[in-house]
Amino acid sequence: MQDIVGPGRAVGIVGLGTVGEALLNMVAATGCPVVGVDHDPDVVARVGQRLKRKDTGETGGSVSWTLSAEITALADAGVVVEAVAEDPAAKRDVLRRLRQVCPPDTAIVTTASSLPLFPLSTAAGRPDRIAGLRLLRPPAVGRRAEVVRTSLTSDETGDLVERLATAIGLECVVLGHRASGFAARLVHLYLNRAAAMVAEGFASPRDVDTAMRLGCGLPSGPLELIDELGVDEVHSCLESHWKRTGEEAFRPVPLLTSMLRRGTLGRKTGQGFHRYDDQGLPDERTPDERGRPDSPASGEPVRHVGVFGSGTMARGIAEVCATSGLRTTLVARSTDKARSAATAIEASLVKAVRRGRITPARKRDALAALATVDDISALSGCDLVIEAVAEDLQIKRGVFARLGAVCRPGAILATTTSSLSVAACTAPANRPGETLGLHFFNPAPVMKLVELVRAPDTAAHVTEAGREFCAVLGKVPVACPDRAGFIVNRLLFPYLKDALRLSDDAALDVVALDTAVERGFGYPMGPFTLLDAIGLDVSLAILERLHAEFPEAGCEPPAVLRELVDEGCLGRKAGRGLRRA
Repeated sequence: MQDIVGPGRAVGIVGLGTVGEALLNMVAATGCPVVGVDHDPDVVARVGQRLKRKDTGETGGSVSWTLSAEITALADAGVVVEAVAEDPAAKRDVLRRLRQVCPPDTAIVTTASSLPLFPLSTAAGRPDRIAGLRLLRPPAVGRRAEVVRTSLTSDETGDLVERLATAIGLECVVLGHRASGFAARLVHLYLNRAAAMVAEGFASPRDVDTAMRLGCGLPSGPLELIDELGVDEVHSCLESHWKRTGEEAFRPVPLLTSMLRRGTLGRKTGQGFHRYDDQGLPDERTPDERGRPDSPASGEPVRHVGVFGSGTMARGIAEVCATSGLRTTLVARSTDKARSAATAIEASLVKAVRRGRITPARKRDALAALATVDDISALSGCDLVIEAVAEDLQIKRGVFARLGAVCRPGAILATTTSSLSVAACTAPANRPGETLGLHFFNPAPVMKLVELVRAPDTAAHVTEAGREFCAVLGKVPVACPDRAGFIVNRLLFPYLKDALRLSDDAALDVVALDTAVERGFGYPMGPFTLLDAIGLDVSLAILERLHAEFPEAGCEPPAVLRELVDEGCLGRKAGRGLRRA
């Protein structure tokens, strides 16, 4: 490292928030002297305590570090990284002060992620000696960064920053300024909506994060990501976008503003949407903010499960129930469909054995526990019956009218709807207290998440019985009320809609944005690849339902989506969509 910063010189870090502290730790781990500066003495003290524990526990006190509340401590630094809040005035002020304090040969690095770099480089007064280090995610979460040069950045400075990034353990990627900027805008809108969901009491932070991690395969939930980035950083980015674009969707939700004022800034302060211990690690002892219903499940636990339907989801749910040791009865519309369902489930179990997910003995037990028939009266003795037919309100209502007439008193009736009203689907059963939503994710044998949806009249013991049933299946339930989209779709599809809206910008490259989201934030798919995988027709239908339920929430489907669907460009299944198949 000394060959990068110069003999006897240190690396300086200005701003010891989430990003700054993480970078300071990464520099310190190399053995290079590092000087951390923050204007807030409390922040300096808190970071110092954590560094002392690290020295004692990991390095034996060999790391050379200094912390200060005065920027003059950087007078001899060879490289200084500016990591203050994403506010143009704050960054320009720090860069001007660095120009006054640091020697002329000091390289200046800014971590600006949403602000244009060129105006910041001129504010520093040394545009040839400044470069950007764009971290779309905190280094503690994903160690990828992009070194950004302006037209005035010298080759020497750009190369030095790349070498520094590599030396402290960052993987340098090339995303392009426009693509990474679009990705940051897109993800920050999603984070703002997630905070709004919690603010309205729709779901707990823990359930929102669990739903998005397990339902979408994300590396972290949105509120966990806000805590990692820092509430102040996210608030500043949103406010910057809002002031620059005038789009109300970027206006930070009041909850973020109140958290900012209280100083509950996330991981770095030990309290944000979640709690963290003295080392900044999640406090797993913190109870779920929502708590659980006080009423225990009434009666006997679920032992006999009925599944009405014979499609992919119905078969998957029946398979999961049977392999969990529950007596399972699947009812199909005809004898042929019942036989086909049995054949498909057996084939799936064979694959599960081959892949080591279950043992041959468990497969035999599951098949013995499973019955597939075409007579709805076979469900009369079930403890729980799950409807899993087409996502059509009238079809589902017809099923529940029949279930209400057949099923025993006290049986729980559940729908697997992903976007319809649970109360509307189940009303014909005339058992409002004994109905709920169990939204399994496809493929049901693999996906761990189940959205546990409470209709307005669902009894507390029924919700708790649903939670216990999910636990028997090895699933993770997340609770939410009966509103269109529940948790996952209500956050996912506005995000996908926002990506489509960005496609109106001539500067946007679809492939580049997908790459920026995947590599910059660690998401398994970019938004356009995900739309093609879901199906553009399915996405259109869900957005229409969300827009009908939340007309002011910005869920109206973009014209480009309707046009693509009208042209038969439905995504991966049609071989044509937003990207080439």
